[in-house]
Amino acid sequence: FRIGCLPTLQQVCRLKKSLYRLKQAPHQWYRKFDSFMTDHGYHKTLAAQSVFVKKFDGGDFLILVLYIDDMLIVGRDSKKIESLKKALSKSFTMKDMGPTKQILGMHIVRDQTKKLLWLSQEKYMTKVLQRFSMVDVKPVRSTLPANCKLSEKQSPKTKVNKAKMMKIPYASAIGNLMYAIVCTRPDIGYAIGFVTQFMSNPGREHWATVKWILWYLKG
Repeated sequence: FRIGCLPTLQQVCRLKKSLYRLKQAPHQWYRKFDSFMTDHGYHKTLAAQSVFVKKFDGGDFLILVLYIDDMLIVGRDSKKIESLKKALSKSFTMKDMGPTKQILGMHIVRDQTKKLLWLSQEKYMTKVLQRFSMVDVKPVRSTLPANCKLSEKQSPKTKVNKAKMMKIPYASAIGNLMYAIVCTRPDIGYAIGFVTQFMSNPGREHWATVKWILWYLKG
């Protein structure tokens, strides 16, 4: 029946299962998952509530990272990992994607013989460059131009110039670059911190510096 009929019928609906798109769904899902992990001896880290850790005798451990309904399991003992996956599959509908190759826009490359691991956001950065029409630009080798000096004096003063700058995706570009800082590109942290000071009223010189950072990442 329709919601509009409820007052007339004097009836209410009792929620038995939190479905997708309902406000309660993420909270209920996390509560159920948290309860499962706690019952199996895992503890949440103080730094992140979505990271669960279990320590075993002999110094061995398992780490499970949860992002919405995607999971990443880290450990040295493949048997323990398989045991956890079997336990999870009994309580949740699971799909095993095998060894992790990509998560949250990051590409993961392993060299197990040399015990090396790489994280890359090349695909993500290519999409960012495409978004701002900078795929074919000439790359640069420094995060900021030489003798870069930015100030509020370079911000637009007139309504006409402010209106022109409003059409430039200054904040959007910085937001995309901040995600790269968190995951794989801490080298642009200082440069992004520099240009974010002018977010409220950016000028053409400020935007030119943001484009320079994009040119750097192109390389």
